[in-house]
Formats: sequence, C-alpha cells, structure tokens
Amino acid sequence: MIGKRIALLKEKLLRMANIAESMVQDSMKAIVEKDSKLVEQVINVKEPLVNNLEIEIDEDAIETLALFEPKARDLRTVVMIMKMNNDLERVGDLATNVAEFALELIPQPDVKPYIDLPKMVDISVKMLDDAIASFISQDAELGRDVCRRDDMVDALNEQIIRELVTYMLEDPTTINRALTIIRITENIERVADLATNIGEDVVYIVESEVIKHKPKK
Repeated sequence: MIGKRIALLKEKLLRMANIAESMVQDSMKAIVEKDSKLVEQVINVKEPLVNNLEIEIDEDAIETLALFEPKARDLRTVVMIMKMNNDLERVGDLATNVAEFALELIPQPDVKPYIDLPKMVDISVKMLDDAIASFISQDAELGRDVCRRDDMVDALNEQIIRELVTYMLEDPTTINRALTIIRITENIERVADLATNIGEDVVYIVESEVIKHKPKK
C-alpha cells in the first residue's frame, strides 16, 4: 500500500514539474517573440496550478507519513518528494518573475539579439527535467550529471552580464533594459541551482553519499 501511495505522489510531482518547466520556457518565449499572451498564461493560469499542486502534494505526503509510518528508503523518498515539491513551487515563482520582467521588455526594442539567454533557459530546463527523471528512476549517475551542468549555466550567466555591461557603458539608454535582463538571468540561474539541489538529493537517497558543497568532477 505504501508503494502505491508513493507512486501517486511521484505522478503528481511529475505533473507539477512539467507545468513548472513549461512556465520557464514560455516566459523566455514571451520575451523573444514579444508575446504578452504567453505572459498571461504563465501568471494567471499556470502559476495557480503549480501552487495548488504544491498544497495537494504536501498534504498527501504528510498523510502518507502519518498513516504508514514509512521506514528507511520509503521514508527518505517521501521526505525527498516534499523537498522537491517545495523546489518546484519555487521554480514556478522564478518563472513568474521572468514573465513579469517580460512585460517590461516586450514594448521596448531589444538591447541585443537573444541567443545566449534562450540557451541558458534550455540547459536549465533540461537540468530540471533530468533531475526529476533521476529521482523517478533512482539514477544517481544522472543526478551527478545534472550537478555538473550547473557550471555551464553559471558560465553563460557571467558571459551575458559581461556583454550587457559593455552595452550599458557604450549606450546609457540601454541601462534599464539591460538591468532587467540581468535580473532575468539571475532567476534562470536559480532554476539551475534548484535542479542541482534535486540531483544532489537523488545521489544521497540512492547511494547515501552527500555530494553537496563538494567540487564537481
């Protein structure tokens, strides 16, 4: 019976992850395509879905702990689901932040072509998707691979900021738009951090090894 409850929790978690990932992608697409309708979808439709699922998963997980008093690996799995549930809700919040920044950028000319920022989004979303997959399949090596990719996102973040600083120095009229883009990169970088957290937790659940705060190989 505990196995069935955990399977249902995982199913809801997957649904939540899919929505959160699409929120990040849609927010970026709204910026590139200057599509305010996508922003409305993220803020008014998808964010409430993520928030409702977070409450539902949390309540189901607490009920599972109370009714079945799981032990060992089952206990770690339920606790992990609760933590991932919180992380995914935060991803939804970050995507909403990006959508709100998109509203500022859409009416204005682009500072520069969007090349590295969409790439940064793609890597971060794939990290999150693989982090969830590593948990569902209990694949510690995939969890480690997610953690290693965090450096790619950090490097792109730094590169984008350097380029934007150059634009601001050369043309002060770009300052407000460039600063908004920097805030967007900070939110996307945080999505990658949350995916990394999940990857680290998967390694702990599967192999009982703590890899947090250790150098990435």
